[in-house]
Amino acid sequence: MKIARVFAHRVELPLHEGSYKWSGGKSVSVFDSTIVGVETDTGTVGYGEVCPLGPFYLPAYAEGVRAGLRELAPHLLGMDPRELSKLNGRMDAALKGHPYVKSGIDMACWDLLGQATGLPVCVLLGGRFGESVRLYRAISQESPQQMAEKVAGYRQQGYTRFQLKVGGDPDVDIERIRAVRGMLDPTDRLVADANTGWTQHEAMRVVRGVRDVDVYIEQPCLSYEECLAVRRHTDHPFILDENIDCLEMLLRGRSDLAMDVVNLKISKLGGLTKTRQVRDLCVSLGIAMTLEDSWGGDITTAAIAHLAHSTPVEYRFTATDFNSYVTVSTAKGAPRRENGFMAASQAPGLGIEPDLAVLGRRVVDVA
Repeated sequence: MKIARVFAHRVELPLHEGSYKWSGGKSVSVFDSTIVGVETDTGTVGYGEVCPLGPFYLPAYAEGVRAGLRELAPHLLGMDPRELSKLNGRMDAALKGHPYVKSGIDMACWDLLGQATGLPVCVLLGGRFGESVRLYRAISQESPQQMAEKVAGYRQQGYTRFQLKVGGDPDVDIERIRAVRGMLDPTDRLVADANTGWTQHEAMRVVRGVRDVDVYIEQPCLSYEECLAVRRHTDHPFILDENIDCLEMLLRGRSDLAMDVVNLKISKLGGLTKTRQVRDLCVSLGIAMTLEDSWGGDITTAAIAHLAHSTPVEYRFTATDFNSYVTVSTAKGAPRRENGFMAASQAPGLGIEPDLAVLGRRVVDVA
């Protein structure tokens, strides 16, 4: 089996809620997603997806995915897509950095490996732990009352994990955290995710202002050093996300006792292969994880489900179902939320079948 073609489609993913807002006034109303296809000389096709959260979140942007694929794909023709370590080595040699560009190819090759072996990707990633995966719901930044009302609505859908988008005015953020926590059950989990939005002194004010509240603090500041300083002045459980972008940063964070939970995004790390490496090390070190990606639709959600379902339950803090946030379905067979949980497909590979009518024309085609 050899790679004969790499292609991609561009798909717009509008949001059910109209827009998604987080720190610093950032917002997105329609996500620009790239569906990546890897076709072999046997005619088999595997699929992946890359959907950056706009160009102002991480060093990644939607058109960069397509430009990177045009640069990278010629170096992969003729390779066996099932040899994933070899494939990733070739990608890293051919294109320095830009892990998000490589993520969709790597994901598609895991889909091909699953189809070739007749096994679901979660089995190939280590096995299926538990019957389902608990989900969290991200709550777009609005007024304290509006955010509390949205959380109440999503609790009715079975969610018990909530990620509040804070990182704005510290006084308002304290109100947001208190308003939402006040209407949750003691067993519900609440995360205040600043997405790097506070300065160090603002973060210190917030953690002092909610000292008596049961809440996790996620990525309060831009730099690792600032986050570590805040961590050392609070007894709240602490999550790092944007700073954990490679294996080395995970090891540094562990050495400094900088976090209790890490947020692993597939495209931030460069694909399922490298995310699995970080995931397995987290399991060995006893670090809990949120398993997800920057954004996406059905194919990204399928990949998240397989990654999360192959993670031991005791280290699986939560995961997300991005396809429930958007109005467009791009593939059949993707996981669907049921009472706040989802499950990875039992079918070979990712278990999805792209809807070619929705995908439209190819915007990248290298053979």
